[in-house]
Amino acid sequence: MVDEERRGVLYPHRLPEFHRMPPRRELEHAVRWFWIPEWDLADGEESRQELLPFPVCNLVVEPAAVTAVGPATRRSERVLTGRGWAVGALLRPAAVPSLAPDPATIRDATRIVEAPRLLAEVNRAMEDPESSGAARRERAVSLLSEWIRERIPAPSTPGDGALANRLAEELGDPALTRVDQLPDRLHVSVRTLQRVADRFFGLSLHSMIRRRRIQEGAERLREQPELTIAALANELGYADHAHFTTDFRRLLGVTPSEYRARAGTRP
Repeated sequence: MVDEERRGVLYPHRLPEFHRMPPRRELEHAVRWFWIPEWDLADGEESRQELLPFPVCNLVVEPAAVTAVGPATRRSERVLTGRGWAVGALLRPAAVPSLAPDPATIRDATRIVEAPRLLAEVNRAMEDPESSGAARRERAVSLLSEWIRERIPAPSTPGDGALANRLAEELGDPALTRVDQLPDRLHVSVRTLQRVADRFFGLSLHSMIRRRRIQEGAERLREQPELTIAALANELGYADHAHFTTDFRRLLGVTPSEYRARAGTRP
């Protein structure tokens, strides 16, 4: 996967088989990409996945349920065993109110989406013994795409949904390190942007900027073993090494040095 896909995965070498698929053009307002992990582990084997994703919502179909997965505010962990799969859609902010009118209520949580037909059809597609792996995945994504298309209209322009999508793009820019940089980029007030963030993200602007900086910091620690932590803190816009370390440990539970060692690079 490209770096953008891996950024929220704290230990990429532990990933099971993973596929990412772009949305159809008519769904680009609602879905950033579709993702499908698949695993088939031997008895007694496990794959421990630790994540710090950007705080957006996902719609996920698994064998037992369809769920809306809310924005994450902290590191999460899942241990995979046996055989399994998931078919997910990473949602753009404009799509969120249609599935979670108040995303703050599902922070670090999930909500069951009543979609029995979608659940049954995706199960049939993913478990079809007559189809290749690629064909199964394409069919499952097609089914999920059609379900989303029928329920999530394109946002009006101008409008809050379109603004929320533009805000998400700006929040992903490494050059953005402070909330007060946003009004000049988006030509609206901080107050308006925070209202949009509450409705479409369920989080504060400051927390999302901080999350992206920590994600980028973790990625740089994995990929650039020669980079000092003090230099990294400065590049990410932190006042000093101590503030970066405090934020990093609060979200990931380990210091930058400890993370670098665990991620397989030198301290």
